[in-house]
Amino acid sequence: METLTAAIISPEELLKHWQGHRALTRRVIEAFPEKELFEFSIGGMRPFLNMVQEMLAIAGPGLKEIVTGETQPYEEKKNEFKTKAEVLAKWDAETEVINSYFAQLSPEKFHEMNNLFGQYNFPVIQNLMYFIDNEIHHRAQGYVYLRALGITPPPFWERY
Repeated sequence: METLTAAIISPEELLKHWQGHRALTRRVIEAFPEKELFEFSIGGMRPFLNMVQEMLAIAGPGLKEIVTGETQPYEEKKNEFKTKAEVLAKWDAETEVINSYFAQLSPEKFHEMNNLFGQYNFPVIQNLMYFIDNEIHHRAQGYVYLRALGITPPPFWERY
């Protein structure tokens, strides 16, 4: 049996897909009223800001670690933002961090093992897919919050 060696998706297409998700998540952040972004929760879940802080603590720092090999423990910064504008500025800055480090990944690197944050030992591609999956998961929680607040969230299929 012949082994399939062709890529299903190129690194460039994966980055575009990821950045499409990030653009949609940004629009979800924008949709929140300022106070509710910081305080609103349902059923004991965290406010959406805390979920955003988790996403910010994972994607850029995780990708930097993958590229540089410099392992740092996972650190989610609490209370670093005072306004929604600050959150959005940080989101945009991390988007550029992701673009910069992703450009430094060779195709071979995707299959190397990486002990992300010193505790999640998986191939790089699985780390990257986790970054995207985690964002989708938390963005969905943001959709629930927005709907509970009577706000129609952005269409989930409009990622670009």
